[in-house]
Amino acid sequence: MTLLDPDLDVRERTRSDVPWVTVVWDDPVNLMSYVTYVFRSYFGFPEGTAERLMRQVNDDGRAIVASGSREAMERHVEAMHGFGLQATVDRNDQ
Repeated sequence: MTLLDPDLDVRERTRSDVPWVTVVWDDPVNLMSYVTYVFRSYFGFPEGTAERLMRQVNDDGRAIVASGSREAMERHVEAMHGFGLQATVDRNDQ
């Protein structure tokens, strides 16, 4: 017989397999060409993909640029911060 810890949040246990995403947010500081450069140089996106994501950041205020394990997404966020971009980690609930 297995006893469940009553303090454990069941939602967290059942959603642990949900992938995580890196979200880059729009800001008033960085030029669109610089954001495209960062996406190409860091993520290795082709020019068209980098430009599409940059436009999404500019037009929609945010873009999901990567998905995977939480640890990998946290590394991406740290890298984006190093480039001066605003980024966060979030669950991919789609």
